[in-house]
Amino acid sequence: MSRQEIIDLTHQLIESVVASDWKTYTRLCAEDLTAFEPEAEGYLIEGMPFHKHYFDLQNESPYAGVTTTLSSPHVRIMGEVAVIAYVRISQRSDKQGNTTTATSRESRVWQNIEGQWKHVHFHRS
Repeated sequence: MSRQEIIDLTHQLIESVVASDWKTYTRLCAEDLTAFEPEAEGYLIEGMPFHKHYFDLQNESPYAGVTTTLSSPHVRIMGEVAVIAYVRISQRSDKQGNTTTATSRESRVWQNIEGQWKHVHFHRS
């Protein structure tokens, strides 16, 4: 696995969120995915049901229709585990054409499980 492949997998993962593509998201994630993210208000989230809620919202999801840029990605590969850290820049336009930009700092952990890289943990702030 190369640095660029981890970046590409992460981009695929983010795009599956933007497109509400649950099939791709579940293909890329381990079933026991863990996460710290603002929506959970500091609590550790375990498993996929919390995330599926946002996919079920489709176009009403706060992540739908967002243009995403992964800025300054840093990848460290440690055998069967890879960590990527980056700033996520999200741009969205409302129905009136007003554009807003927001950023978050994210780190994601990927693990090679039975020959396939799976997203196993992330932290977003």
